[in-house]
Amino acid sequence: MKVQNSVEQALDGIQDGATIMVGGFGLVGIPENLIAGLREKGVKDLTVISNNCGVDDFGLGILLQNRQIKKMISSYVGENKEFERQFLSGELEVELVPQGTLAERVRAGGAGIPAFYTPAGVGTPVAEGKEVRTFYGKSYLLETALTADFTLVKSWRGDRSGNLIYNKTARNFNPMMAAAGKVTIAEVEEIVEVGTFDADCVHTPGVYVQRILQGASFEKRIERRTVRAA
Repeated sequence: MKVQNSVEQALDGIQDGATIMVGGFGLVGIPENLIAGLREKGVKDLTVISNNCGVDDFGLGILLQNRQIKKMISSYVGENKEFERQFLSGELEVELVPQGTLAERVRAGGAGIPAFYTPAGVGTPVAEGKEVRTFYGKSYLLETALTADFTLVKSWRGDRSGNLIYNKTARNFNPMMAAAGKVTIAEVEEIVEVGTFDADCVHTPGVYVQRILQGASFEKRIERRTVRAA
């Protein structure tokens, strides 16, 4: 059965030293309940692949505060002061990846493509130690694909077979990461019966999803609230 009865059941098997992909962009479309469950589980020395690391007291930031993350592979880290402190003090290993390259490395991992060439990062520190080749008179870096032991994603609705539909901008890194995990765990707002969805509307087919859990509650915090004067 793919449907899980608890966060603890959904996270079963995740151990110290695991590599975990986590969907979301900023605080949008993040698996809030599963992240909180990882904190309670207490696993440590994690390598986390995610666009960013949440904020100091929410999202992946709570794992960082709890010293559970050993390495971050990410694109943007500017909203987290604890991330900065741990990185500058040498407590946290960081691999910064251009955002488009990160997305493509994950997509390639899900597609079974081991590596690809991209012009992003040529001539910068990103290129250090990487193969550079010239195609059509332009230099390109060889970037390797990314996969994970476990992937945690968040979707709006899912059926009992694991077919997922994301809501608007929450369809960010979630679909590509869902395909790149050996075990993909989907946290959803609502679980429905198989056949409820029009097949053309499914964003992630259930073949990529091993476990699905209906989240208990969702804060859906806004990372940076901006208002306009009346």
